[in-house]
Amino acid sequence: MTQWVQFQHQGKSGLGQVQGNQIAVYSGDLFSNPQATEEKINLADVTIDIPCSPSKMVAMVDNFHALVTKLGHAVPAEPLYFLKGNNSFLAANQVIRTPKSYTGKVVYEGELGIVIGKHCHEADETEAASAIFGFTCINDVTAIEILNRDPGYAQWTRSKSFNTFGAFGPYIATDIDPSQLTIKTILNEQERQNYPVADMIFPPAKLVSLISRDIPLEPGDIIACGTSIGVGSMKPGSTVSIIIEGVGRLDNRFE
Repeated sequence: MTQWVQFQHQGKSGLGQVQGNQIAVYSGDLFSNPQATEEKINLADVTIDIPCSPSKMVAMVDNFHALVTKLGHAVPAEPLYFLKGNNSFLAANQVIRTPKSYTGKVVYEGELGIVIGKHCHEADETEAASAIFGFTCINDVTAIEILNRDPGYAQWTRSKSFNTFGAFGPYIATDIDPSQLTIKTILNEQERQNYPVADMIFPPAKLVSLISRDIPLEPGDIIACGTSIGVGSMKPGSTVSIIIEGVGRLDNRFE
């Protein structure tokens, strides 16, 4: 398992692999055979960026059996998804902020993110699996009172695309079996979500394949796999952490 990170150090952008408390610095592009340098930097001395720059984040709805059962929904026959605006992307340790135009509840959603490593369009599952570069942690933040405010139209993109509402990172983990992973969400030191990826209705390779039939996926694009039970609201001043052992820990404050 390798954890890739992008960072700022002494006014410059960098790329590297996390090795304990250090970063082994690489040159080049993350998705185009980056090359190791001899430089190492202390992890504590950098500011962590989002680990890639997606052209789009495709985000799932109703993709876990436990949540579908709790909500009384039918198991979907195909992936249900929306696009999350790339203005919303936020790095680890940065602040999630309530938009000035909204005064209602804001909720967290801890999720696994699939990171695409190469162009993928109309792919079968084998091709889709080879297009998966790795996995990351996501907090799919939602202005929940907007979502179903209009009874005639569910506003998925609007309620989830405010600035800072797409937190992900801090790392991209490669060479890892997603079926063995568990997603945990910790709000103010209290566990609120703890669910297995194995409960996913459309697992990663199948998900990538089916989405690629509709939308060409490019290197750096992210698929947010959806969440399970335990979603709840955050109060200003809260700290929320999405933890996926082997992938990383995404910490953000909410204001």
